Amino acid sequence: MSFLSDTLSRVKPSPTIAVTTMANELKAAGRDVIGLGAGEPDFDTPQNIKDAAVAAIAAGKTKYTAPDGIIELKQAICAKFARENGLTYEPKQISVGTGGKQNLYNALTATLNPGDEVIIPAPYWVSYPDMVLLAGGEPVAVEATLENNFKITAEQLEAAITPKTKWFIFNSPSNPTGAGYSHDELKALTDVLMKHPHVWIMSDDMYEHLAYDGFEFCTPAQVEPGLYDRTLTCNGVSKAYAMTGWRIGYAAGPEKLIAAMRKVQSQSTSNPCTISQWAAVEALNGTQDFLAPNNETFKRRRDLVVEALSAIDGITCPVPEGAFYVYPSIKGLIGKTTDKGVKIENDEDFAKALLEDTGVAVVFGAAFGLSPNFRVSYATSDENLKEACARITKFCAGLK
Repeated sequence: MSFLSDTLSRVKPSPTIAVTTMANELKAAGRDVIGLGAGEPDFDTPQNIKDAAVAAIAAGKTKYTAPDGIIELKQAICAKFARENGLTYEPKQISVGTGGKQNLYNALTATLNPGDEVIIPAPYWVSYPDMVLLAGGEPVAVEATLENNFKITAEQLEAAITPKTKWFIFNSPSNPTGAGYSHDELKALTDVLMKHPHVWIMSDDMYEHLAYDGFEFCTPAQVEPGLYDRTLTCNGVSKAYAMTGWRIGYAAGPEKLIAAMRKVQSQSTSNPCTISQWAAVEALNGTQDFLAPNNETFKRRRDLVVEALSAIDGITCPVPEGAFYVYPSIKGLIGKTTDKGVKIENDEDFAKALLEDTGVAVVFGAAFGLSPNFRVSYATSDENLKEACARITKFCAGLK
């Protein structure tokens, strides 16, 4: 009898964490490493948010709270949804978790039974399929091609739905591609979902505020109000507010689902960090003035990376609408050999050889369910990005 559970054998560790770990090990060994693997803004948390956390500590707001968040934060979240998305929720319809991931996992754990299917557009955030597997469900990947700008079509969604489908996970702007669905593109998907009342929608809107070139964000329950009663709209403060380590995510949905998620959380982690919750209140209620300049910085970095990578023979790099990633194709490099004699059979070979030869750490496309590609996070300095792109260019030029 194995000591470890059979469920654990269904999942794998996060490839993004694995890449970061490998890069850190090379750094510790004295190598000059540029990490483009982590999905984390390099900006500091805004001062007003940090001040709110300090004030909470000084005021003694350091005790346990309700399992899924303080009422003040839930009210701030309701106000955010009304103000920015035209969605009306009550505090009892809100769940606050330790980062966005916990809300997704709680919802899947609370609803999935063996054999239930979850449709996930690929490329996808690496955690989606494994969370489904841990919760006992079966992930069903639907491939979004480069030719369609990494977005699935209504026809593809329709074809993937079966009587066993319980959830459709939607992420726009996307990790890993940065692709964002327009209102009309999303409406085509919601029209399909309206025909299948047994399918619930999990919308991961974490990159909502990171959008460029006039792209207008929209979310499923906003586009199609008829889906309101079976949509879990998820968001958080990690990315736009540069609060990754504060670990606050939130979700809004039907009261019965939120109650089920609360039950899971109450018997696992209980409440998120109290101090972080008060900081998140200030993030949502306070000034949003830093969002626009931060976005300008990200856009400049995006354009820098896209221009540099697009100039490399064998690489195709689309321009993303949002987030802080690009997802170039290396189809034209497959089968080539490095100057050290390593043959590039797939995108994992490419990423490993790139790291070993140049010290540039990226995440290979197979980790996100679509190859041959790699993901670059441009949430780092212009200097790092310029140097990394120069190294990638030289590496690719040396392939034979």
